[in-house]
Amino acid sequence: MQVTETKNDGLSREYSVTISGSDLDARVDARLTEAAGDIRVPGFRPGKVPMAVLRQRFANSVLGEVIEKAVSETSREVLEEREIRPIGQPKIEISSFDKGSDLVYTIGVDLMPDITPMDFSSISLTRLKPKIEDSEVDEAVERLAKDFRKTEPAPEGKAAASGDVTVIDFVGKVDGVAFDGGTAEGHNLELGSNRFIPGFEDQLIGAKKGDEKQVKVTFPEDYGSAELAGKDAVFDVTVQDVQVYVDNEINEDFAKTLGLESLEQLREQVRERLGADYGNVARSRLKKDLLDVLADGHDFDVPPAMVDGEFEQIWSQVEQAKEADSLDEEDKGKSEDELKADYREIAVRRVKLGMLLSEVGRMNAIEISQEDIQRAAITEAQKYPGQERQVMEFYQTNQEAQASLRAPLMEEKVVDFIVEMAKITDKEVPVAELFDDEPAAKPAKKAAAKKASAKKASAKKAGAKKAAAKKSEAKKAD
Repeated sequence: MQVTETKNDGLSREYSVTISGSDLDARVDARLTEAAGDIRVPGFRPGKVPMAVLRQRFANSVLGEVIEKAVSETSREVLEEREIRPIGQPKIEISSFDKGSDLVYTIGVDLMPDITPMDFSSISLTRLKPKIEDSEVDEAVERLAKDFRKTEPAPEGKAAASGDVTVIDFVGKVDGVAFDGGTAEGHNLELGSNRFIPGFEDQLIGAKKGDEKQVKVTFPEDYGSAELAGKDAVFDVTVQDVQVYVDNEINEDFAKTLGLESLEQLREQVRERLGADYGNVARSRLKKDLLDVLADGHDFDVPPAMVDGEFEQIWSQVEQAKEADSLDEEDKGKSEDELKADYREIAVRRVKLGMLLSEVGRMNAIEISQEDIQRAAITEAQKYPGQERQVMEFYQTNQEAQASLRAPLMEEKVVDFIVEMAKITDKEVPVAELFDDEPAAKPAKKAAAKKASAKKASAKKAGAKKAAAKKSEAKKAD
């Protein structure tokens, strides 16, 4: 094997590697010898086929496998002999090869720069502790009571209004022909919920029990079914009933309907859930502050290729935001060159922080266990009610999917490791202050409940109330 360095530019290296034709022939012979016992050739006993016959009949069929293995082994030797620690997978390209001649390929790598982590004990950060007022809990419980409202038949002759529930039968037709999925009986539809095709619910406002109506709508151009997208449709609708919501009285009985022992227990669980949600936001702020310190406290070169790849991902999001007219206000007045310069800085920061955290994890033997991956997969699966098993199978059988869970898990573990050594000052603040200049979404003051068993249950997650204004994906916390 002959190796020639063809590029030495900053953190980028490239080598030209030559494997002689005689070496490849020897590797082919070794592979054929290894397989000789399993090869059957008429006129010869198993394992007694002459090498000349094996070469003539089977050399071409094993050549691809031999080349792949030779390139894998020799490229690893090139890096090990030069004590190169690459970032990511080396880029390998075969330059030339003809049967019987030398094999020449190039191997390009980006080197891991020398990174000396700062003294983490010198970092001082403030961790916000949200103070949850009784009014926050009251509002969450009220939302919970609203979520669990039941309906009852409306007074005779009442016209359906927005917020009422209509029980309807309907048949949908396009060009006079009923289409699949456009027919239902006894369907409960809350008017104003925007669950149906735009315009459908509005045409039922004012309808009464027993009414028959023709509802005319146009399917959106981006509708999920290509056969219906953009088409005009007519629904023959019969209103079987009009129902109105009955407000829940927030008392001991309401708490018991959720499987809890008392109203006080419900309030305690709602407070805990709000605390957990707001705690996640507080952690996001602490993490962002920490990353700012780490970015400012370290100076090392980053591979241009990695920055280019990160920038391309960010820029594609920026272009999507442009098309949707959802760019940040501060970005709308900038030229494309100014935007690219800004977002390239973000790309450099992300690559820099990613490499730093990775190196801290390696130096301190921080690892992600299979149990960590399993817990993360379960959390992901819970986001898809009714499809949990399929999601779990996807992660269990897909190494790439597992890798997508491993990276953020490692980042969180390394952040926790650094926070443990930093000087942290806890500061209790009102919930509103928690979101001052905070890019993360604000948890909603909303709670839901679920029954765990006949005897014992816990309040369902008090969800998060998202901020009305949403930053573009590229500008979220690194």
